[in-house]
Amino acid sequence: MRLILLLITLSILISSTSYAKVNVYVSIIPQKFFVQAIGKERVNINVMVMPGASPATYEPRPKQMIDLSKTDIYFAIGSPFEKSWVPKFESINNNIKVIHTDKGIVKRIVERHVHHEEDEHIHEGETTTTKDPHIWLDPMLVIHQMQHVANALCEADADGCNYYNSNLSKFTKDTIALDRKIKEIVSKSDGKYFMVFHPSWGYFADRYGLHQIPVELEGKEPKPADLKEFVELTRKLKLKAIFIQPQFSKKAAELIAKETGANVVAVDPLAENWRANLLYVAKLISTSF
Repeated sequence: MRLILLLITLSILISSTSYAKVNVYVSIIPQKFFVQAIGKERVNINVMVMPGASPATYEPRPKQMIDLSKTDIYFAIGSPFEKSWVPKFESINNNIKVIHTDKGIVKRIVERHVHHEEDEHIHEGETTTTKDPHIWLDPMLVIHQMQHVANALCEADADGCNYYNSNLSKFTKDTIALDRKIKEIVSKSDGKYFMVFHPSWGYFADRYGLHQIPVELEGKEPKPADLKEFVELTRKLKLKAIFIQPQFSKKAAELIAKETGANVVAVDPLAENWRANLLYVAKLISTSF
């Protein structure tokens, strides 16, 4: 009798997990965190942009192109490299479903805070027309993106749809709580400005009433006249830290820090533990004035 019950139990367990996992590719590491939260054990996730690489200039590796030929869904996020590469992904896999998770999101324009005499067409305070791709750094925009993820997984795996939507509900609840926590952290500081080398944190700043001061724009190193302005601005605002990220040079930030006594602090917008990373950055900003 015990043997029969054991066999029945095993049969139920096997039947409850007898599903084909959805093979997924994402553009950047934080997306792995998002998709894993929705799909959990029902998805296999590969990441395109490897650690230390920049989404602005990334070129897929041969093995990744081979893997893409067996991928069910590609979750795009609006990274610069996708413009030229996503059509190539579709050309090697006619069955791949490309989901643009940034669909419906109005992109902010990257700001420029300084100018030099040679740039007569750009005046201080004006913006360029470069659109900011870093939408995953605003928790509320991530909730929007995850609705696209859940919908796509439901379409690919109808049997798991209730599961995906349940996970989406929990993710949304947790993300709203994260948003409240970040607001609480930054509200304890009187300062509203923080300096970064690469302008990655604009959506984060917009969401929480902050202002990022980017040292470089469109990959261009600041000129000596710019560095002078940044040194003066750092002193004026009494900034204690300049944030850099692993994918870019830290030389300019170190020069400003040397002249002002500010610290150079590494923050990575592409960190995999997205929730912990945003809390970490919020705490850094709240103590960096």
